[in-house]
Amino acid sequence: MDLPKKNFISLEEFYKMRENTERTLEYIDGIVFMSPSPSTRHQRVSGRLHAKLFNFLEGKDCEVFHAPFDIELRNDKMEGTKIVVPDLSVICDKNGLLENKFVGVPTLIVEILSPSNQSHDLVFKLNLYMQYGVNEYWIVNPMLNIVQIYSLNDEGQYQQLDALKEKGIARSEVLKGFHINLEDLFK
Repeated sequence: MDLPKKNFISLEEFYKMRENTERTLEYIDGIVFMSPSPSTRHQRVSGRLHAKLFNFLEGKDCEVFHAPFDIELRNDKMEGTKIVVPDLSVICDKNGLLENKFVGVPTLIVEILSPSNQSHDLVFKLNLYMQYGVNEYWIVNPMLNIVQIYSLNDEGQYQQLDALKEKGIARSEVLKGFHINLEDLFK
């Protein structure tokens, strides 16, 4: 079912909206999504994971970016304009890096859940990132101390690699050698 066009806004209108707010806004084919301000726990987990990724990637071809940093998802198969602001994005193909955003498909995306955005990150973004070919997607739930890791299989579908709660080592399949202890992440 198509939504009435009056509910959609242009990309120009979206950028004007952004100038007048401190909130994180995302744009998916004419619809604006507003993310909640992150909690203290969210920020601690994000900071620890960013530091670990930053140190791991030092001197390598990939680079990690933390929110707010726009990712304009783009590939040859999908249409429309999708601008998302993941909590963390690992970019290995730097051809799409522009002054204020990345255009293309990150290698790995991490979303850290907040109480009000769980279904958006667990369902909507999981499917969106899978359709665009994000190789690995981590969903981190600081409320329950859970890390879920999804990786694209040969058919282009996400397969859950791991679902760890409170203890254990979360390991990346696409960033060989990267791992983080959940007890350190959630302390």
